[in-house]
Amino acid sequence: MPTAALILAAGGSRRLGRPKQLEPWGDSTLLGRVVSVAREMPVDEIWVVVGAESEKILAETDLGDAGVIENPEWEEGIASSLRVGLDALTRLSRVERVVIMMGDQPDVSPEVVERLLEEHKRAKRPVSIPKYRYTLGNPVVVDRSLWSRVMSLEGDEGAMRLWRAHPEWVNEVWFPEQPPRDVDTEADVVELRPRHPAG
Repeated sequence: MPTAALILAAGGSRRLGRPKQLEPWGDSTLLGRVVSVAREMPVDEIWVVVGAESEKILAETDLGDAGVIENPEWEEGIASSLRVGLDALTRLSRVERVVIMMGDQPDVSPEVVERLLEEHKRAKRPVSIPKYRYTLGNPVVVDRSLWSRVMSLEGDEGAMRLWRAHPEWVNEVWFPEQPPRDVDTEADVVELRPRHPAG
């Protein structure tokens, strides 16, 4: 079943005070790192939703052959990025499911996504969510059949409320790892940024 990764990276980085998408990260930027992680996943297409500082981000980040979707309503929050992203995929892509990723989670494991997609295929439910020990997290796999429901969300809340309201849609896949962390603050940058080897 053809699959796309949809990376949500439109936010204004209010807590950091500068575009976190452009934070130096290893030999790339934070967003560049997330895109390169997506390239290691068993997906057929990669799409990136940008919003705040989009021109600067696109000029300074190598997105390779990833599709770019602009979110003019990024200030509303994450629901607006889900809407414009899934709307673009509905119109421009023939994929049947999407792996929704956060543009500020650089340490998502491609192996987690691979297993998530395998279990998704087996479970015959339209949504698969990783459960890291006791916490539901990202990325989330969503079949095309539910995209219109996700596109009805509003505000700065992701789709988790929708999944909690409809447990019959959801396949939870357990993982022993800690959930991937968001890069939101200066402390997160310091703690999570890869250390350069000496020399």
